[in-house]
Formats: sequence, C-alpha cells, structure tokens
Amino acid sequence: MKFTDGYWQLRPGLTRLRPAEIESVEAGERELVVFAPARRIERRGDTLNQPQFTMTFSSPARGVIGVHIGHHLGGRPAHPSYRLNTGTEHPVKVEVGAAEARLTSGELSVVIALEGPWDVRFEQDGRPLTNSGERSVGLITDAEGNHYLHEQLALGVGETIYGLGERFGPLVKNGQVVDSWNADGGTSSEQAYKNVPFYLSSKGYGVLVDNPALVSFEVGSEVTSRNQFSVQGQELQYYVFAGPTPKDVLRRYTDLTGRPARVPAWSMGLWLSTSFTTDYTEETTASFVDGMAERDLPLSVFHFDCFWMRQFHWCDFVWDPIAFPDPAGMVRRLKDRGLRVSLWINPYIAQRSVLFEEGRRLGYLLKRPDGSVWQWDLWQAGMAIVDFTNPDATAWFRSKLQALIDLGVDCFKTDFGERIPTDVVWHDGSDPERMHNYYPQLYNAAVFGLLEENRGSGEAVLFARSATVGGQQFPVHWGGDCESTFEAMAESLRGGLSLAASGFGYWSHDIGGFEGTPDPAIFKRWVAFGLLSSHSRLHGSSSYRVPWAFDEEAVDVLRKFTKLKLSLMPYLTAAGEEAHRDGVPMMRPMLLEFPDDPAAAYLDRQYMLGQDLLVAPVMSLDGEVSFYLPGGRWTSLLTGEVLTGPGWVQQTHGFDSVPLYVREGAVIPIGAVDDRPEYDWADGAELRWFQPSEGQVVTVPVGPDATVELAYRGGKVESRVLEGTCTFTVEVRA
Repeated sequence: MKFTDGYWQLRPGLTRLRPAEIESVEAGERELVVFAPARRIERRGDTLNQPQFTMTFSSPARGVIGVHIGHHLGGRPAHPSYRLNTGTEHPVKVEVGAAEARLTSGELSVVIALEGPWDVRFEQDGRPLTNSGERSVGLITDAEGNHYLHEQLALGVGETIYGLGERFGPLVKNGQVVDSWNADGGTSSEQAYKNVPFYLSSKGYGVLVDNPALVSFEVGSEVTSRNQFSVQGQELQYYVFAGPTPKDVLRRYTDLTGRPARVPAWSMGLWLSTSFTTDYTEETTASFVDGMAERDLPLSVFHFDCFWMRQFHWCDFVWDPIAFPDPAGMVRRLKDRGLRVSLWINPYIAQRSVLFEEGRRLGYLLKRPDGSVWQWDLWQAGMAIVDFTNPDATAWFRSKLQALIDLGVDCFKTDFGERIPTDVVWHDGSDPERMHNYYPQLYNAAVFGLLEENRGSGEAVLFARSATVGGQQFPVHWGGDCESTFEAMAESLRGGLSLAASGFGYWSHDIGGFEGTPDPAIFKRWVAFGLLSSHSRLHGSSSYRVPWAFDEEAVDVLRKFTKLKLSLMPYLTAAGEEAHRDGVPMMRPMLLEFPDDPAAAYLDRQYMLGQDLLVAPVMSLDGEVSFYLPGGRWTSLLTGEVLTGPGWVQQTHGFDSVPLYVREGAVIPIGAVDDRPEYDWADGAELRWFQPSEGQVVTVPVGPDATVELAYRGGKVESRVLEGTCTFTVEVRA
C-alpha cells in the first residue's frame, strides 16, 4: 500500500519510524544481527524511550541471503509459512570491520555500512545488485494503531521487474501497484488467481517476500527509483537470490521453494472438454470422441467439467445418474480407446451435497468464530469449504477422490481455491489472513499427492487454477477465465509469461477463450498458440470447442498443429525435464534466453518454447503479426525461410501458419510419430540441425534415456550415441 503524499510527506493519519544509525552488531557463525535505533544516539539519555529495529541477515542456501526486519519481536509465531528447503549445508562467511559488516553466501554478499545513515548493499562478485538506503525501511502506524513494515530496494536505470505471479497486465511490472492477494477476477483485471510475492530483475537477482498474507508492492510507483514492498505487522522477512542470469535466479528460487514435478508425456497431448454449462451426456461425449477420430484429430485426454455431477450438489463426487448412468463402463470405454480421463472438482461442499452433513458432523468444514460452519451462496447454494489444515479432513476429501481413481479417472481439474474468507477459525489455528493465499497450496498438494500415490512419480498431473509460492510443485496450471477475443488471447499470454518468471514450469489456457463463443478466426488463431504451449486444452463456458463447430478449416488447422506438437515430443519432453530438474520454465519470456538484449525486456507477444523455438502467436483477424528476432540467423520450422536478427519482422500468416523460428545452431529432434504423445521418441528420430557452425559440438536428448552427440566438422556431421538406444537420421539446414 502507499504511505506517502508525494515524496516528502506521509498521508494524513500516518506516522513512521526509520532506522537512523547502527548502534551495534552481533556476529554469529552464520548470521549477522544489527541493532538500529530510530534516531541517532549522542548521549546515554537518548537510549531512553527509544524504538529500535533488529535486523538479522542469514543465508538459507548458497547464493541466497535472508533479511529479517523486526520492531517488536514478542508476537506469537505466525502460520502457515511457506515451506522452504533450507536444510542444505553451505559455507557462509561473516566479517565485521570498523566501517562495514559483511555476510557472504556463494557469490552473493550483503554489506552493511556501520557508520552514517542506514545503507545495506547487495552485491554479486562485487557487482552491485540493489540496496536498502536511508529512507528505505519504515514502520508505519495508522490512526487505528495498525502497524506496517516496508522495505524499498533500489531500481537501477533501465532495470525492469517481472513475476509476482500470474498477472495479466503489462509483463514489465515497473510503474505498477500489485497486491498479492488471490482473487477470482478473470484475466482482464489487476486481480490474479496465482499471487507469488517473488519478483525477478533484469539485473540478475530476485526477491521473495516470505509472507503468505497480503504483500503490497509498489514497483517504482510510490518512489520511482525503488521497489517497495510492505506487510502488516511488526516483522518483515525477505530473501535476495543471486544470478548472474535470470535463469540462474529461477534455479536458486525453485531450489528453495520446490521444483516443478515431472509431468507424464500423455498430458502434453490434446485435451478436449465438455465445456462448462453446455448440455452433455455420455452420448454427447462419445460423439465428440468419435468426431475427433473420424477427422484424424489425435486426442489424448477427455475432460468432464462441473456437470458430471448433479446441479446444486457440487461437490459430492457422485456422477449424474441421468446423464451418465454407467460411469464405470463409460470410463472403461474411453480408456479402451487410448484416452485418459479428467474430472472437474473443487474444495467447496454445497449444502445439498451428501457430504455436507457428513463434513459438518465430523468437523471437517471451515468454521466461523462462533463454531458454526462458514457458508455463503456464491457459486453453490449454502456451500462450505473443506478445512485442509485438519489432517482428518484432508484424508476424508482424498478418500472421495480415491473412489474415482479406482474407477479409472487419471487426473483432476482442481478449480477454485481463491475466495477463501478471513472471518473464520482454522482447525490448526492458522492465521486467516495468511491462510487466504496459502489455501490452494494445501488443496493442490492433497490432490496431487493422492495421484502420485496411485500413479507413481512423474505420472501425476492436475489442471489447477489457484496457487502461491511453491505451487509449481503441483503442475499443471491454467490461466483461468478469459474472454473469446484477440485481446484476451494477448492478456492470457502475458499472464503465462508472468507466471513463468515466478518459477512455474508449465502453463496452459483455454483454446478459443472461455467466455462466449469465439469467432472462427479467433479460434483458429488460438489453436496454434494453444498447441505451442506446454499443455493444450479445448475448453469453453457455454459453447463447445470441437473444431467442426466453427468450420472445416478449423478442423484442418487443429489437425496440423496437434500433429506438429506430437512430432515435437522429443524436444518438448527435454524442455519439460529442464523445468523439473532446474526450474527453468518450458514457456519462457524472451528475457530468460536473451538477458543481454535490451529489446527483449518488454516483449510480451512472443516467447521461447524451450531454449530454441521462438513462437509469436498471431492475434489479428487479417493474420498480420510483428515480432522481434534477437541476433543471429533464425529458420522457420514450418517453411525453412531464414531470417537474420536482430530486428523486427512483419509478416502475414494464414490460419495454418504461425511465426515459429529455430535458433541458430540448435538441433530440434522430430519424432517419427504424430498421432499420440507416448511413443519411443528415440526410434527413428530426425535430428534437424539448423545453421551449425564449424567445429560446433552439441548434446541432444532424444528420449528419457537416450542422448546423442553431434559434431560439425568440415561440412560433415559426426554422431555417436552417448546414452541409451537411439536410431536417427541427421538433416543439416545450413
């Protein structure tokens, strides 16, 4: 929140304390504790009636420095807290001299000036990253006696900020006010389903504010030269992550907060949904599956949205007996056709659900302070919320899903989880303000964990909407409820790139948009974007998304891009493995691959899919598109056209085309199969080497257990299999 009236004055009713100087420093083996009174101490009497800040600097992991700022430290421990992987042993160096104190972890140091005004600097190998200056730290008290702590870290000239969760406004956050508070606000507002109080800087560092409650960010918007973040209360904890590159920052961040799980290959195929409020029965869904097969449209997953259950009964996890009289037989018939089955769920229990009274009697539903069940009528009449802080309630909820898994269901769309009230009492005593954003972490962890127990590691997958810090461990996430317009297509992409900069490895969206019925042109343009995303789903609200509902050309476009994606499975699974192993997302803002190209900073209508494929979705009726190519030669994967960057390119594309360019020197493995995502990718692969340079040697993962080394010498290719078994051909496109 903003506290100032201009630069010099506070807003009416506010007072502020700031650290004025450092009175003393206590050096531990692995931490520095700094004591800073709120005014300069010139004589003993100045220590009386004098507020004091206690600052603790430590390191939870190599290349990461934690900062704890506190005024009064006697408060009760607040929970929940983010679960951070802080148990790794790593060297920490603590030094205290006459003029400064320093704590170093790996390449990252924090330097505290011991004389003069408050000055704390963060450096990587001696290179300045950011600093907390004389006016940066403040304890604000309002007229009602509420306290807020803020920090302001410097923004350098030309520095740009990314992340803060899945946000649909401008990709670069400079100039924005961002409140980290989960809300069901669609994709056309400043609200977000997935708030992550972590930001990534173009200077090669990152910052995580370790507080699941409301965190307010003013990114160069209260003080134009600083990034302010604040929380309510008397304590503030944040972490600074070293680079030097943005990719390195994400590796360190996801090492601390959790890496994305490995997803099954089948999940990267095409998903088809019933859509939301459409009329559907088993006959309807069977006709969709038949229609896809008859038109040679490869389908991997069939999803049943909300009305697989009876109206007013969500969630009771009971199939609608009229629409689906034989769910076990239907699921078996779908699986006999090689399909996986997905079901919509959420953590809300309508009053009419058979589970409501059971949950109320057992104490598994969220309560008001007077002990009654918290209820309202938004979404479902009289609905209550499952209290996942109660282990028994979690086990109870999972037992209902287990019956569906036993039926043959493969995965769940874990919808909702944002509108979590704060006028409640949680089973474990959690702070309601902190639990609001943290709730989807418990919800998705419960469902994902159950799927892993049943399917095994690497075979569990969700389609989740809400999340916070650490949510990347439970993929996949999709962008929520967007309109069926080109503008919504663009805002959806901005949200996905923003989420990628927040440590999430996989992301999807509703092809064609969710609300309304897209014009056929919008649907066909969105198909290319959707099939060149990590995960691809046909889903809408009140209208179907089968392509023949639009026109026959839509069928052809969907066939082309679905088969293209399936042929790219060797490449895509390697990118997915990098997300799982290193925390580098599959869909990447251009900044991640080209941090030294200033033109890449603001690009939000294109992205890198993995490290070597540039995608620029067409978002216009006439097919006109502008995109930027960084330096080097780029080859169209679709046409073979070669362009040279850096520079902007303007093109016009038909519905069956999209700017899809391969980076110079890259090898793109193309699978021999294009009708399903699961096959032996290393059997008969074609390794397309684009613009190799003399003497270049590359290592190419072709399958989960197959790796090939290629060398280009004297205009010829030398190859050998380094790992596993692989049969392949090499095609050089010089």
